[in-house]
Amino acid sequence: MMQSILLVLGVLVFAIGCRTFRHPFIRKIGTLSIVAATFLVGYFLFGNSLPAGLLATLLWVLLPWVDILTRIRNMRLPLDKPLRHRHPPSRDSFPHLADFTDEIEEEGYTQTSDTGWDWDDMSQFVRTFYHEETKSQAGIYYNEQQHIAFSYIGISTRTTDGQVYTSWNYPFANTMRIAPQIHFNRVTDITTFAELIDAHEFYLLRERILPENIQAIEPEEIRPLMEKDLRLQIDHNLDMGLIRLSGNGTFRYSWRGLFFLWCQFLKDMVKLS
Repeated sequence: MMQSILLVLGVLVFAIGCRTFRHPFIRKIGTLSIVAATFLVGYFLFGNSLPAGLLATLLWVLLPWVDILTRIRNMRLPLDKPLRHRHPPSRDSFPHLADFTDEIEEEGYTQTSDTGWDWDDMSQFVRTFYHEETKSQAGIYYNEQQHIAFSYIGISTRTTDGQVYTSWNYPFANTMRIAPQIHFNRVTDITTFAELIDAHEFYLLRERILPENIQAIEPEEIRPLMEKDLRLQIDHNLDMGLIRLSGNGTFRYSWRGLFFLWCQFLKDMVKLS
């Protein structure tokens, strides 16, 4: 028994050590070691039972269902998300806002608005920018939900045929299916806004978006266009059956949508491990 405990503790110590490294490959070894330790706990706890070890490991795959069934299944979200003027988060909440703003403005972008929306315990703040020469809009996004907060930045280009091409470093998998008119290029390995510009320019080149096909917009149009993009996403997911109407101008996830979210959570568990 003591040898079994020491083996599990040894694997856990090895896992924690690997997780302290920044190299993604070594960190993933640490994650796999945690899974291996979970297998060993089930294996030894039930008398060297292979099925018990596998069942214990399976709990990691089923873990997202705790949040899905207890919180997300009961959520009611608005069909329309009107963006309103918002004051920036406090420096304590979002200390990097000023630095991000300076970095974007140094690349020739002009700040256009501070906007966002609130719903129950969810809140989003967006600072928008526009670049007249490239006809592109940029944004700093700050999301808060249940005392968890994260930020990301993005650049969007709109074409004359109504398509939207966005490059961003949003850290998680999408919580809905992407509408056909909207295209995302996720770049998670950037460290500066200049690198995001380079990634976005390469993305447009790859998608064969010519300068003459890019739609110029007025800065005051950015907010209503963002609202339109959000509604396109919602309408598309209603058509796909991932969400359904729940009355009073709200929607909720269907069971099909909950299984979609589960798959997205698993993607994040693998990607962020």
